[in-house]
Amino acid sequence: MKKIITFIACLLITASAGLIGALATISQIPHWYAGLHKPSFNPPNWVFGPAWGILYIMMATALYLVIVKPVSISKFGAYTVFFIQLILNAAWSVIFFGIHHVYEAFLVIMVLWFFILLCILVFSHISKTAAYLLIPYIAWVTFAAFLNFYIW
Repeated sequence: MKKIITFIACLLITASAGLIGALATISQIPHWYAGLHKPSFNPPNWVFGPAWGILYIMMATALYLVIVKPVSISKFGAYTVFFIQLILNAAWSVIFFGIHHVYEAFLVIMVLWFFILLCILVFSHISKTAAYLLIPYIAWVTFAAFLNFYIW
């Protein structure tokens, strides 16, 4: 039962970043975002919700796999890096969609990308599977950074 509660807590933690992002984003899609000049490789809007949903579940699973490993000094650093990237994840949506600061959002997504990479490296010392689960996340954020750069 403790493992189920821990996994649910991990889901709630990552979902909180998704909720913040969604609150900043949803109302902007049919108005502000629709009016932006986007590249030809921009996916249809319906792709983003399912993609992020899957990525948040993978992030939660990665965090869970780190939490259930035996206590070590490296876990504190892993948690710190994970939460920094999660905060940056939510902040990007607020900056890009919420306040329409495309350049500043690009700077944030670059820092986010670095912290995801750092998270993958730190997690790999604790759980290889946890690190592997973050690879699609960094790939998607790389793609999102290209989109953000193009729009800027």
